[in-house]
Amino acid sequence: MNFPATRLRRLRRTEAMRSLVRETHLHPGALIYPLFICPGEGIRKEISSMPGVFNLSIDEAVKEAEACASLGLGGLLLFGLPSEKDEEASGAWADDGIVQQALRTLKKDKALDSLVTIADVCLCEYTSHGHCGVVARDGDHYEIQNDSSVALIAKTAASLAKAGADIVAPSDMMDGRVEAIREALDAGGHEQTPVMSYASKFASAFYGPFREAADSAPQFGDRRSYQMDGANLREAMREIDQDIAEGADMLLMKPAMPYLDVIRAARELYDLPMGAYQVSGEYSMLHAAFQRGWLEPERTMMESLLSIRRAGADFIVTYFAKDAAKVLA
Repeated sequence: MNFPATRLRRLRRTEAMRSLVRETHLHPGALIYPLFICPGEGIRKEISSMPGVFNLSIDEAVKEAEACASLGLGGLLLFGLPSEKDEEASGAWADDGIVQQALRTLKKDKALDSLVTIADVCLCEYTSHGHCGVVARDGDHYEIQNDSSVALIAKTAASLAKAGADIVAPSDMMDGRVEAIREALDAGGHEQTPVMSYASKFASAFYGPFREAADSAPQFGDRRSYQMDGANLREAMREIDQDIAEGADMLLMKPAMPYLDVIRAARELYDLPMGAYQVSGEYSMLHAAFQRGWLEPERTMMESLLSIRRAGADFIVTYFAKDAAKVLA
């Protein structure tokens, strides 16, 4: 019927009414909090470009994880800052690697049983050159080698699963890495460990603050030869198709807000559990606006997360996870 019989504002009159008919919901269990683990003890070093986010020694990371569990968060995404780096990222797959140590410690704490531990599988934090794979050089020319990189990435995933990771999450964007990881996990007796693929990770300017947090900036060149071109939606679907064919159990889209159309397209095509990563640049630019009084922090934070959820993400990796959970309590 036409106006005035149809008045859509009737269902917006009160908060109780709006809540009753709300189509999209957030809850703490769908939020994943990233942790940056560094060597040492008693270390809690704030990242200058990411207010409220810290590099944490393992003992401090346990305290942070306990706070996350008490807030009802769904899980943690772990990144490591090794004490030493080399050309082949040996710290990424070492039995005593920083994330491997952290996983073993976290798994001993029964207060953390409600949290899913997700281990990021990449080499950039561990290589002396800051790239996500093995580099072949010929004078001024360099190339990131695909297959030799995949071998190390699979070895890293197996090491992290052995240390106790509930999920391994390859973020390198090398061709064939999901199949290689699946084979390495199965060979090591970790058939039940899911692979959550960063299936269409874009070469994005929004990663800038993360590179400070993880000390992972490339020492030369950039990552555009392996991370995706931000202009290509159809190619993103091809990447996802390939990862699913290779055995991916879950998908993670990265970044989130600049690529909401990609999240929506993937949601319409695929039925795998799918998350989105609200990356460091998204977080930092909002905080910059908060500090200047340009945006209302709580409303803006929640609206940004709701947009990602509405686009189709089942869960969200976000540095806002703890603050959002407090609002949702």
